[in-house]
Amino acid sequence: MDRVILHCDMNGFFASVELLDYPELRNKPMAVCGNPENRHGIILAKNEIAKKYGVVTAETLWQARKKCPALQVVPPHHSKYKHYSKLINDIYLRFTDMVEPFSVDESWLDVTASRQLFGTGREIADIIRETVKNELGLTLSVGVSFNKIFAKMGSDYKKPDATTEITRDNFRSILWPLDIHEMFFVGNATARRLNECGIKTIGELALSDKKMITSMLGKQGGVIHDYANGLDTTPVLRFNEQEKVKSIGNGTTFRRNLQGEKDIRTAVTGLSDTVASRLRNHRMKAFGVKVDIKDPAFKVISRQQQLDNPTNLTDIIADTAMSIIRKSWRMRDSIRMLTITAINLCDENQAQQLSLFSDENVLAEKGEKVERAMDDIRKKFGTDAIKFGSVIDNDIGLDQ
Repeated sequence: MDRVILHCDMNGFFASVELLDYPELRNKPMAVCGNPENRHGIILAKNEIAKKYGVVTAETLWQARKKCPALQVVPPHHSKYKHYSKLINDIYLRFTDMVEPFSVDESWLDVTASRQLFGTGREIADIIRETVKNELGLTLSVGVSFNKIFAKMGSDYKKPDATTEITRDNFRSILWPLDIHEMFFVGNATARRLNECGIKTIGELALSDKKMITSMLGKQGGVIHDYANGLDTTPVLRFNEQEKVKSIGNGTTFRRNLQGEKDIRTAVTGLSDTVASRLRNHRMKAFGVKVDIKDPAFKVISRQQQLDNPTNLTDIIADTAMSIIRKSWRMRDSIRMLTITAINLCDENQAQQLSLFSDENVLAEKGEKVERAMDDIRKKFGTDAIKFGSVIDNDIGLDQ
């Protein structure tokens, strides 16, 4: 018996959540956009009206306003989106415990075992859409299929507020005529290579020689060939059994370019604090630190360094990042964007080497107690309730 998989995709999620607080913008073209004064003027989401003007996600505000001069913009509120994401997934969990979030606004659900209680896959999808609309005032599109890939493509097929069912009987007529760009996991570069070989639609990919596609694109070529033919047995994970994160990072484009070691240290401390806090929240530590630097000419370098012992402490992450920067960057050169990432993660309780110097062990324990106390204060009073002194009143646009 086939599985019944749903892919639920919120419609214009950030914009829809903001419209709950800005109902006066509901019938106007609007978008969620970063602050242009902080050089974050990028469109993050838009409503359906703005979409009709050609406004697209990831373009700059000035590009969007050339298409739509009347575009209204509001700033993003990521904590609000996380809150609504939790509420939405809580609704999904009423129907099945097999709920696998794919992003803040997308989730897969395996409702194979839920049909005796709630009806067919399509019926469950429609009930979920109505429930989310009635309880939260938001809309979503749902794909219903026998595997995760086609369920995802079904949710993309018709928007907004729609259910699309892709079955073994109809997937060739629905999906195969689509442009190869519409195939999940086929990016622009892959699409170009396939086009060069005369493969322009999903159906042409499905009917092509798998060995030829694999020789051209490597292992991933064989994977997308299988996907185009409906061959995907990837399971939906239970909500409480999600895969461990593989890295945790934080980066930003600064209000002004960083100039000199003091600026860089301020930025590194603020970013490292967030990374360390997220590590502790996930109950993990990092065996390595990676730094990505972008200069004003948009040149990017990436360097990393391994640690003798895993850590989730700000000072150690920041000191390691500064060591990386000093070794690989001329400190007098300007920095436009900086990202600090904790890599090679492990469980926080994993055994580690004890230092020969007992003072180092004591300092590490004290540091962890202090930073966990900071975590508790932030949970109770907000993320801005306590900061490292060097980050307070910075003028580089660094938000904790």
